[in-house]
Amino acid sequence: MNKFENMTLAPEILKALKNLGFEEASEVQKEIIPKFLAGKDLVVKSQTGSGKTASFGIPLCELIDSNENKVKGLVLVPTRELALQVKEDISNIGRLKKIRVAAIFGKQSFKEQVLELKQRVHIISGTPGRVADHIERGNLNPDFIEYVVIDEADKMLSMGFIDQISEILKMLPNIKNTYLFSATIPEEIEKLYTNYMKTPEIISVKSKVFNRDKIKEKYINVDKDDKFKILLKLLYRYTDESAIIFCNTKETVKNLFNNLKREKIKVHELHGDMDQKDRLKTMESFKNREFKVLVATDIAARGIHINHITNVYNYDIPMEKESYVHRIGRSGRGEKEGLAISLVGNREKRFFEDIEEYIGYKIDKISLPSYEEMIEGRKKFYENQKSLYENKIISKKDVHKEVTKIYLSAGKKKKIRNIDILGALSNLDILNGKDIGIIDIQDGHSYVDILNGKGKILLEKYKEIKLKGKTVKISLAKNR
Repeated sequence: MNKFENMTLAPEILKALKNLGFEEASEVQKEIIPKFLAGKDLVVKSQTGSGKTASFGIPLCELIDSNENKVKGLVLVPTRELALQVKEDISNIGRLKKIRVAAIFGKQSFKEQVLELKQRVHIISGTPGRVADHIERGNLNPDFIEYVVIDEADKMLSMGFIDQISEILKMLPNIKNTYLFSATIPEEIEKLYTNYMKTPEIISVKSKVFNRDKIKEKYINVDKDDKFKILLKLLYRYTDESAIIFCNTKETVKNLFNNLKREKIKVHELHGDMDQKDRLKTMESFKNREFKVLVATDIAARGIHINHITNVYNYDIPMEKESYVHRIGRSGRGEKEGLAISLVGNREKRFFEDIEEYIGYKIDKISLPSYEEMIEGRKKFYENQKSLYENKIISKKDVHKEVTKIYLSAGKKKKIRNIDILGALSNLDILNGKDIGIIDIQDGHSYVDILNGKGKILLEKYKEIKLKGKTVKISLAKNR
């Protein structure tokens, strides 16, 4: 089962995985996908960086019939960042099969989410509070949900979401499959799956822990008064492409962000006091390499999959041992090597020793870089930053090159429905139903995926089409 081709997956799924660069299944994917497809309830103990999102995303997309206009899959996650990341990952896996995924979470427009839920949506990725709200208000019909994934269950527990998850599971049909993923399985999580899952198979995946083979871990002892100066020296000496600096509190993030700005470092902050719009904008900018250093609380430790992050600095040692694993797992992704350095103060030594006991090995100690190393590193740091800043407009990677997203100048206000767009495009001489992918109808306009490489031909031949007897302009969708 090393190969996805041996897992009886649909051609559209296999093609999407190839486009996404999936070559061989990871340990967790080899274990989970066949059992998920076989209809077993599963409790999976697996660390971050093991490829677990694809381990449930692939079978979800395989099992769900895209022709049905019902929510069939629900993925519960602890944070809005992870909700969006899961949506993006599963959307990419299911795009050629026309699987539509929506993300719903707090501090985002309720009205916008209601409008999205009224469209053809197959899978929901959401935080427990907002999912429960939509079910209770009748915006999300739980009656047809067949697959429930509880992701990052240990984080859910620490954030106080377990009771909400229990309430959601009570609202769902009895005939469903449930899958729980967690780095650890404490007693409260054991109670959850005992009460709500059907004789689940317990799987402990001994995968390569958080890409450990690609991440070097170090620590340095620091005095509180010298902490910022030491961080600067480490940043200059060791930072390769991009870095995340983790702090335990919003206040520390804000102070550190301001101090780094004074050093002319291209830096952004990420913490819970920020508006959702600003948080999303910051993450999008970081993905597009528009700045070099992100200072963040643990809000950023999960749900960030950015391949150009090469360095993680623990400015504060996390109180939760699991957070250390998730923090350093942000580096060493894709083809990049990672380096994680922890700054350990006198009061933090005990927490750091607890982390070493938790991960099962000792972390190497390093000394301050020499003056010559710091000066040379500083020069390279600012040269690289300047290069990044001058070339900051980077187009997003086009994963599915055979898919073209087009824009139609008509939407809900003109009473346009999915079936109207599907019929109008299918009647064109160059398209049939198999060439028309996900349809997204907004108030004043719509977006449509044109599959099989026919989008370019469509746009060359047509500048407008007839839709419900009206002339509608079509063009290439921008920033979609």
